[in-house]
Amino acid sequence: MQQLPNPLQAVLFDLDGTLLDTAPDFIWVINRLLAEERQPALDYAALRQQVSNGATAMVCTAFNLAEQHPRVALLRQRFLDIYLEHLAIETRPFDGIMALLDWLEGSKVPWGIVTNKPELYTQGLLQRLDLQRRAGTIICPEHVSLRKPHPESLWLACRELDCNPRQSVYVGDHLRDIEAGRRAGMQTIAAHYGYIAPNENPLDWHSDHHVACASEIKPLLQSLYSLS
Repeated sequence: MQQLPNPLQAVLFDLDGTLLDTAPDFIWVINRLLAEERQPALDYAALRQQVSNGATAMVCTAFNLAEQHPRVALLRQRFLDIYLEHLAIETRPFDGIMALLDWLEGSKVPWGIVTNKPELYTQGLLQRLDLQRRAGTIICPEHVSLRKPHPESLWLACRELDCNPRQSVYVGDHLRDIEAGRRAGMQTIAAHYGYIAPNENPLDWHSDHHVACASEIKPLLQSLYSLS
């Protein structure tokens, strides 16, 4: 693999489906909501594919409702209320992530999070997992005027880390992540292990690199930037 000429200055991650496997808690919450509405629980795999699309998508999938249906707003709010009480019960970093973060920190390469997840849930989740103090930057939708796929949040993260986007990497499990990274001028890595819908193919996203599991990210970065 061809090495990149510039030193690696920072690595940024999407949150749900890239850094953290939040699906188990989301699925517990949606099935709790279904039970409250006297509806049967849903299959794990079907709901997992919707996690990166947010609360509205999960509610619409679970209740078979169009996004414009008048019940969606109330169900979504109840979903979020339950989730706030169940943020990090089963959520864990994907296998290989903690070793990756340890390696980045040991190599003096700052890392951060750029997510479309609202700050209330992001900060609460990271605090419970003791990751908030380690991230060099945490950018949520409240910090910018335009969400991903617009690159504004990635540019803000790079400013906070005092790094050049062209010497930095963004890892994500959704087309909007790769689009945002490319528009920001960053190297992009598509996380095939994330929450990807069955009708999507990450190879169509035109990311610079691909990984099948999180444990592949470290050796990929090592090969690209001549890091030990």
